[in-house]
Amino acid sequence: MILTIASGKGGTGKTTLAVNLTEFLMNSSSIKENIRLLDCDVEAPNDNLFIKASPTSGKRITIRKPVWNKEKCKACGKCKEVCRYNAIAKISKEILIFKDLCHSCGGCKYICPNDAITEEEYSIGEVYATPVNQKLLFAYGLLNIGKTTTPSMVKAVKSYISLDGLNIIDAPPGTGCSVVSTLEGSDIAILVTEPTPFGLHDLKLALELANKMKIPTGVVINRSDGNDNIILDFLNKYDIPVLGRIPFDRKYAEAYSRGEMLIHSFPEIEDKISKIFAVALELKDKKVKQYTTHGMNELNYTKSQKNISESTKAKNRQKEIMIISGKGGTGKTTITAALSVLAKRELNNNRVFADCDVDAADLHLLLKPEIIKKSEFSGGSVYKIDSKTCIGCGKCEEHCRFDAVKTDSDKFKINEFSCEGCGVCTLVCSVNAISEKAKINGHWFISNTENGEMVHARLGIAEENSGKLVSIVRDNASKLAKKTGKGWILGDGPPGIGCPVIASITGIDLALIITEPTVSGIHDMERTLDLVKHFKIQAAIIINKADLNIEMTEKIKYIADLSNAHVIAEIPFDRNVNDALVTGKTIIEYGKGKAYKEIERIWDLLLKML
Repeated sequence: MILTIASGKGGTGKTTLAVNLTEFLMNSSSIKENIRLLDCDVEAPNDNLFIKASPTSGKRITIRKPVWNKEKCKACGKCKEVCRYNAIAKISKEILIFKDLCHSCGGCKYICPNDAITEEEYSIGEVYATPVNQKLLFAYGLLNIGKTTTPSMVKAVKSYISLDGLNIIDAPPGTGCSVVSTLEGSDIAILVTEPTPFGLHDLKLALELANKMKIPTGVVINRSDGNDNIILDFLNKYDIPVLGRIPFDRKYAEAYSRGEMLIHSFPEIEDKISKIFAVALELKDKKVKQYTTHGMNELNYTKSQKNISESTKAKNRQKEIMIISGKGGTGKTTITAALSVLAKRELNNNRVFADCDVDAADLHLLLKPEIIKKSEFSGGSVYKIDSKTCIGCGKCEEHCRFDAVKTDSDKFKINEFSCEGCGVCTLVCSVNAISEKAKINGHWFISNTENGEMVHARLGIAEENSGKLVSIVRDNASKLAKKTGKGWILGDGPPGIGCPVIASITGIDLALIITEPTVSGIHDMERTLDLVKHFKIQAAIIINKADLNIEMTEKIKYIADLSNAHVIAEIPFDRNVNDALVTGKTIIEYGKGKAYKEIERIWDLLLKML
């Protein structure tokens, strides 16, 4: 059995459930099968920080990338024409290949009439695994800094799946291509959420994806305070089962910060994990009821009657701050929204906001935008094989490097979840049996909020090219700032270190990294620091829930100093932050607690830094 634990965004407790469930199964006398825990969150894997089964071997993962041979090239430009990822440029008689944009589809090599393009192995990361002969096999992947080919790394980790064992998979957060690659083939999906407006919004996205992939799904409510109606009302409407709850308690957060297994320290958690697993097993082989409501998580925005007026102010280059984190759930969006209120006070309407977390955008839940402009985003194509024209030669299947072409009843079909839109199948088909059609992958918006203008977007469920959509959001935020004479752009970036994050930080003035004093928070922060260093970007750090673990907070400060990215604020653990979110307010608008006081200081510090 393959049981995948996922969430609409990071920080909901996905890893906590995965490692504690694995530990429970390992110690359960009723479980006879071998167990495999596979951490597919390859941008920021954390399971290895908790599992006491150190991998003894590492395997370098490579993909094939094109190499240009100048002597053989006739500069026909066909390689550039077929590349769907803008990874090839032709300047005069020179061919430039941007390897970090390349998806390794092989189309350029196939189409070149002069054999001027060869391929070489290109390292994208490593997969680590424990010995196969143990009852528990644990494997995880680690994507190289600056690389964007996350699905290839996910597939490398999933190669350790045991078809006759019990497989627990820890998925990446969100609903993008890496999550789709992880969920594919799962027997059961467990989605972890929390009872806040953010939690509900992101849960809807994850549920829509799991339903689209026809995977039986149940939900675990983490940080439950006994009043979970915001989640329960929605789940009851669609007849989605609640598998269990884990209470909201600071002692659990403190244990997690130290890298402890909750079931070892708190017997009541072991009982809850046991029941979650038992109820989840009942979902196996259950027929998935497709949701009849189209777009269960459509954005509820108000159409604005206002227009954005141009300014006669000098249109100098704006200062751009992007707020990022190694993984979701650290408080990135909460802090961005709070800073937007402070920016309104201090900057006199001199800023534009950009929500670059297009995979699971949440900033609109607090800023409540009124749409001025809505535009479609088309970042790829959809392909279909005409069974009447197809002669069954199998070339499309042979040349597809993403295993997207499958045979079904002697007919070839394209799996939309595996297809990366490279178009190689259309190149190799000799009878033109494969059609290509532009696909609407999402939408982007320009809106008014009480705190200023905002550019934001929503990528469709299981869609590609999130990095391209992030670039569109940033580009339009810059244009809007110039048009209105604004001097600042404040951005809410995506989590992780992959393609959308790279697109969000390139060329910015300051990366503001939000982290937490936990073993996983430090691990993810170090990965993020490596990324901003790779792109030579100035960075500063805010420690959220800083008093949760003083020892870890001091360790963060030490690491930050070594990286020349000093800690500028320490926000205390404050239940008022969660209470503010439940009411749909920023902590600044809520106006209570220690966190409120600390965040008030941050904006002044940022102004001084820039």
